[in-house]
Amino acid sequence: MIKYLLSLYVSIIIIGCSEKNSNDTAHSDDVVTLTYWPAPNPQEVQLADLIVKDWNRLHPKIQVKMQPIPVSQSTEEVLLAAIAGRTTPDVCSNIWPGALAEFTRLGGLIDIDRFPDFDSAITSRTPKDLVESLRDPNGHFYQMPWKTNPVMMFYNKRLFEVSSVPIVPRTYSEFFAAAKKVTRDTDGDGQTDVWMGERDIRPIWWQRWFDYYCFYIAASNGKTFFVNGEPNLDKEASTTVLQFFRTCYEENYFPHTFFQGGDPFLLERKATHFAGPYLIATLQSLAPNLRYGVVPIPVPDNHQGPVHTYGDYKNIAIFSTTKHPKEAWEFVKFLVQAKYDMKLLEIANQIPIRSDLLTNPLFADYFQKNPMMVEFAQQAVTTRSVDAAPDLKEIFDAISQEYEASAVYGKKTPLDATLSAQKRIKVIVDWNK
Repeated sequence: MIKYLLSLYVSIIIIGCSEKNSNDTAHSDDVVTLTYWPAPNPQEVQLADLIVKDWNRLHPKIQVKMQPIPVSQSTEEVLLAAIAGRTTPDVCSNIWPGALAEFTRLGGLIDIDRFPDFDSAITSRTPKDLVESLRDPNGHFYQMPWKTNPVMMFYNKRLFEVSSVPIVPRTYSEFFAAAKKVTRDTDGDGQTDVWMGERDIRPIWWQRWFDYYCFYIAASNGKTFFVNGEPNLDKEASTTVLQFFRTCYEENYFPHTFFQGGDPFLLERKATHFAGPYLIATLQSLAPNLRYGVVPIPVPDNHQGPVHTYGDYKNIAIFSTTKHPKEAWEFVKFLVQAKYDMKLLEIANQIPIRSDLLTNPLFADYFQKNPMMVEFAQQAVTTRSVDAAPDLKEIFDAISQEYEASAVYGKKTPLDATLSAQKRIKVIVDWNK
């Protein structure tokens, strides 16, 4: 706790100094100056620099100063420190929805649906059902949807071919049928060395985004853990997902180990991998000869309708310390123009949250040159985020422990683990009310 508070204090000092420098360098009293924090990775800094230069050229009376989010253990930690010290920027484009409840509880964000053109601005770009999934329990909106990384299933075409797998699995039964053929001992030493899949089995809260949570969203037809701010874990979907992974481990389709000698998908030691579009650049760089495809997450055999999944969202918010909310809102709308969404694709290989990605001629050339990204663009409209709920990390910690006990080690039945997760989530929520 002491280390955390010290880190928080240092972050406040760093951010406070940055804010002071920003205010000191304002051009003149008649020029509005906004501060904008993008994510600190090189691709997004490059994108932010391009957008800010365009904005400043077109808006001489409203100048934006871009500063990457100060580096710390996490963006959320930095922003919480800045909210506490009232040194937040005007606009930030690296808002994880899971931290939103903490930010709003501290009064750190403004509701952007206060602006008269909010509805037209958000619905002209974002699918309606996805918009509603980002509404705060109090009825307001505090984030502008920006980008997502849909989690999908990468599969090794060569391993499927040599194992005589006739179809790419789309259901649990098809997945298990393929797993029986793929999982094997290839060198005759009595030990399995090629698996159908593999996951990090350590009970780390965010690891569940890439197994339990994305499968839960798929199995539940797009449900998350909450409805109107109240816990609502779907018992049937959760139990079904835990049983799926329990079968994977019981039948040795997944190993009970954590690989430390390199990525087993790149090394062709597993046939499937659950990840977002960012993996494509890694595969192109480190495994250029790997033959792979991408399909939606497998679903229960009785599933009907589109396949939903988890999308690692990062959205845009305006902080309550801003002295220029209207100008900040204009800049937010500028950030999400189609031409800059095109740059987001080209520079960062990340998916803008747009309903017209595959119909707008502006993006056609990009997708023709990057056909694998088409799969993620199609999936983006049926992604879900995490809930804007307090202590979401603690909730995912509880889920991770139940997943480990039931799916990985078989110490609990999937139903018992689900019932336990329901109780633990309720206790966490009630404790923090």
